[in-house]
Amino acid sequence: MKSILQRWLAPRAQLTAKQTERLAAWQALPVLRDALRCVVLDVETTGLNLITDTLLSIGAVAVVDQRIVLSDSYSVVLQQSTSSNHDNILIHGISGSAQREGVLPADALLDFLEFIGKDPLVAFHVTFDETMIRKAMKAYLGFNFKHTWLDLAYVMPARFPTLMYTHRVLDDWTRHFNIINDSRHNALADALATAQLLLVAQCNNASRLNYHALRDLERELRHSKNEI
Repeated sequence: MKSILQRWLAPRAQLTAKQTERLAAWQALPVLRDALRCVVLDVETTGLNLITDTLLSIGAVAVVDQRIVLSDSYSVVLQQSTSSNHDNILIHGISGSAQREGVLPADALLDFLEFIGKDPLVAFHVTFDETMIRKAMKAYLGFNFKHTWLDLAYVMPARFPTLMYTHRVLDDWTRHFNIINDSRHNALADALATAQLLLVAQCNNASRLNYHALRDLERELRHSKNEI
């Protein structure tokens, strides 16, 4: 209860004039309905509690016209006032010193916004990534981050229904499709693995499904699950 109360009573984000200008510029960007670029991302956090834990790092890579563009990627560690516990560090490998010497959160998040533009986002189990990013945006930039997301945790079973009940986590799917990730729980490495999974989802015999077709599949599966 104390941590929730502290969040409610926390002071509003104080941005510099330059930071305010950067945020306003991003907010003014137009949303393109048929953009060829989407951004696949993953995050690392101090833990799995959506209320009490905080955002540690973001890794993201662009997929343009259904091709992964390695040169168009983003990775950051957000500066922490105190490092996360030892067990947490063993998972993601971000040392205590790396956490304390990271990029100031407001600047890191503005860099992230400028990287993604208004292009749609993709993740596996969107709820976690979106919640942690929205919390950070509210805390450090003082605004409600609302964006278009595609959740591969719904898309993959919609595309491959015979695997729906045996493949639930990211590792299940990447293993099945022989996607190698030697740096699991590194945000950028996990984003790259998820991007490869997106390409698998887009393959449809001789043609390819675009982002909007995959979103339709996601909605259909969500709707069918809600009816059960």
